[in-house]
Amino acid sequence: MTVRGGRGPREPMVDPEPTPTPAEYGYRQAGRYGRGPGDQRRYRRYGDSGGGLAGLLRFLLFLGVLAAAVMLVLVTVARPILRMAVAPWAEQNPGALSIGFIAELVREDLGPALTTPASNDPTTVAFDVAEGDTPSTLAPRLEAAGIIVSQPAFLFEAREANLTPQLTVGTFELAKDLTPAQVVQGLIKNRVVVQTQSVTFREGLRIEQMTAKLETLQGTQIDPKQFYDLAEHPTDELLSNYPWLLDPKIRAKGASLEGFLYPATYSIRTDPIAPTDAEGLIKMMLDAFYANVGPERMTVPASRGATFQQVLVLASIVEQEAQLDVDRPLIAGVYANRLNPKLWPTGLLQSDPTIFYVNDTLRLEQLPLLKWQTYVFWDTLPAGYKLPVPLPPALAGYNTYTSKGLPPGPICSPGLASIDAALNPDTKTGYLFFLATGQNGKTVYAKTQAQHDANVQKYGH
Repeated sequence: MTVRGGRGPREPMVDPEPTPTPAEYGYRQAGRYGRGPGDQRRYRRYGDSGGGLAGLLRFLLFLGVLAAAVMLVLVTVARPILRMAVAPWAEQNPGALSIGFIAELVREDLGPALTTPASNDPTTVAFDVAEGDTPSTLAPRLEAAGIIVSQPAFLFEAREANLTPQLTVGTFELAKDLTPAQVVQGLIKNRVVVQTQSVTFREGLRIEQMTAKLETLQGTQIDPKQFYDLAEHPTDELLSNYPWLLDPKIRAKGASLEGFLYPATYSIRTDPIAPTDAEGLIKMMLDAFYANVGPERMTVPASRGATFQQVLVLASIVEQEAQLDVDRPLIAGVYANRLNPKLWPTGLLQSDPTIFYVNDTLRLEQLPLLKWQTYVFWDTLPAGYKLPVPLPPALAGYNTYTSKGLPPGPICSPGLASIDAALNPDTKTGYLFFLATGQNGKTVYAKTQAQHDANVQKYGH
């Protein structure tokens, strides 16, 4: 027995743990020391020993795939939402359409509106571009004319074609079956030469005189008979465009347009694209009446003691009587005084132009319209002339020598000076008579019959 060994000679030499086999070695070592040949293979699979540039590239590739997936989701799922948000904003900020993807989103939002014509009607219409017009000012008028149905689609195409700097003042020929893009091109290329002819209707003409003048014009599309019929019997459709003509204080119900066809010079279109017709001319004249006379004059102050209808009747008489503007308020004052029973008990205006009006009306009824252009209107009647008795009911009220008060309607179209005189007649002078001297348009006045007779004696009338 040896003390140094710590065991007896008979005890076997046995390790506390068996020696592993070579196959087990790697596993056991891994278990004990955390690493072995087998574990080394497993770590390589997860990149522990495969780091560096290759790993970074694989990571970047992964990010690229992820980004592509996100973009795919945005395009397929979120794009409609984005389009709904962008399109209204771009409409308020048209400058943003210069950005490609915004323009593309707006194009998608407009969809079929960009390729759909207003209608299948190939009718060509004339469209006017005025000074200062822009696509934004043209769009509502194009829609009202039936040339486009989508203002946003037109404005988009106008922006795409850079229409604004290419717009020119003029008339353009546009069809109703064009797409918005074609309308834009039409506003660039389809400018037409407008052919016009001027016609002047002076103050004091009655409807039949205007009709006779139209008979003398050549090369227009205005039918004189249609003009006369529409002026004498305006349709409900025409009157609906002028609500003020339906006010009984302005125009008697069922009356003609006598007195409302404003005397002025009008430019009549004669080109084949949009020639002026009879209704078009009458609308121009009614528009001129409203623009020049205005609602202020047609709203007669209560102090005047008359409706505008009555004012216009008086103005038409003044128009036929006065030769100088200075005399219009005085002549209007004479007739206003004769309407005052305290100053003129008979109530008879005794106006010669009303007699001429009745006489001309009766004679024109016997003539074909084509011969009106040779008729002498407002001609002096022979001494002692008397109107037929009885007169047709429609004309009886115009004989101011037998019918009291104002005639039932105007006898001609008065100018603005006569209308203003009838609105503000000079009654303070107390004149009840006037006489045209025949000397440079001079008119003389009198307060009594004796003074008037003296004037007649002096001036030979």
